[in-house]
Amino acid sequence: MMEEGFTSSICGGLPPELCEMLTKEQQMIKIRLEKRKWGREVTIIEGIDEHEVDLKRLASQLKSRLATGGTAKNGRIELQGDHRYRVKEILAEMGFPPENIMVIE
Repeated sequence: MMEEGFTSSICGGLPPELCEMLTKEQQMIKIRLEKRKWGREVTIIEGIDEHEVDLKRLASQLKSRLATGGTAKNGRIELQGDHRYRVKEILAEMGFPPENIMVIE
């Protein structure tokens, strides 16, 4: 079997729940802090495949759990404030493997 065919049919006969678990396990998520003007801090979450996960819905869930503002754009999620370690905990609770979530200092 060719690699291209394998990646396109990876979830061929699998149930959607199992397929979603597999795609979450393959993602390498990076969480970092960015300084904006006036000293504002923004937590950036990158590496989530926007074709497999609804970034806007995930951003909405994170914003409500963290009681903060934010947005999903350009294939990444931006949250106001420093929430790096709490975001890692929440993503792990949502089924993303903790070993695939990197917090960048």
